Amino acid sequence: MITTKNLFQMLLALFIGAIGSIVFIYLSLPLPWLLGAIFASSIAMRFENLPIQSPKTFSTPARVLIGLTIGSAFTPEILQYLDVYFYSLLLVIPFTILTILAGMYYYQRYQGFDKKTAYLSSMPGGVIEMVIIGEEIKADIAKITLVQSSRLFFIVISLPFVIQYIFKVDISGNQLITIPLSNINIGEFLALLIVGAIGGILAKKLKISAAYLIGPMILSIAVHSTGLITTSVPDEFLKFVQVVFGTIIGFTFRGVKLQTVIKTLIGTFGHFLILVCISTIFITIAYYSFGFPLLSTLLAFSPGGQAEINLIAILVGANVPYITLHHIVRLFIVMNLAPIFARKL
Repeated sequence: MITTKNLFQMLLALFIGAIGSIVFIYLSLPLPWLLGAIFASSIAMRFENLPIQSPKTFSTPARVLIGLTIGSAFTPEILQYLDVYFYSLLLVIPFTILTILAGMYYYQRYQGFDKKTAYLSSMPGGVIEMVIIGEEIKADIAKITLVQSSRLFFIVISLPFVIQYIFKVDISGNQLITIPLSNINIGEFLALLIVGAIGGILAKKLKISAAYLIGPMILSIAVHSTGLITTSVPDEFLKFVQVVFGTIIGFTFRGVKLQTVIKTLIGTFGHFLILVCISTIFITIAYYSFGFPLLSTLLAFSPGGQAEINLIAILVGANVPYITLHHIVRLFIVMNLAPIFARKL
């Protein structure tokens, strides 16, 4: 039950995140609405007396909006090329397994984690799910949360700079590949929101992983690929989504001593470098073997959160269906492998 006080504290947190976004726009930095919110909320976490709390309540509608946006990229024209992605998707299997094995070795050998904690810390994606499994098998929940959040932090922070300054794709200011609210068919958009709500509820009842993202995405794919709906989520809503996720990521380190945060970031940075090396190998193989655009291949083999990576893909105008399918396969492998091997450990 959300009280008026809780709602005020969450809105204040989002306001602080939005201020950070405005500062990043002024500095012409990449993905200002997302990265600015991360930095502003991370700094706000150091002031424990601030009457703010994580806007997790807004996470569900934000995930629904991302799912709907992903689905809108699956036009009838795009679906003709899905068979071309097959061999690239096969690479996700060894990529995921190698990522897990390398992460386990690193956290056990160099960070002193026990086997169960190292295993769940090395999983590429699914922070909440890994914490739930960790509770069941008596792993160190605090370490898993901090490590998984730090990995996501490094990936979300670094990718926009790589995209803007290496790939020369300008993603500063308001130059987003989205449609403003004024150009949206309001009737279709309201219908799309209803589709998203139904998709989220059904997926949750069916106990599908990342239900509020995957459910709306599947129904959105259905209505967009058949041409029933042609409208997508407007730019203003996606800015709100970025501030929500940026603020939530910043809240990850609330209540954690600065010394612990720094130690975790340093430790996780080693794993991040390993991930960069593994991702580079598979990006190179996929790019030279199949000829997909390098930017889309980079995002397809980035071991970040499904919602965050897909959001970046949407904002930079990459091949969203190609990227989304790779992350769905990776999520499927992770969510099916994790419980089985975790119990054996």
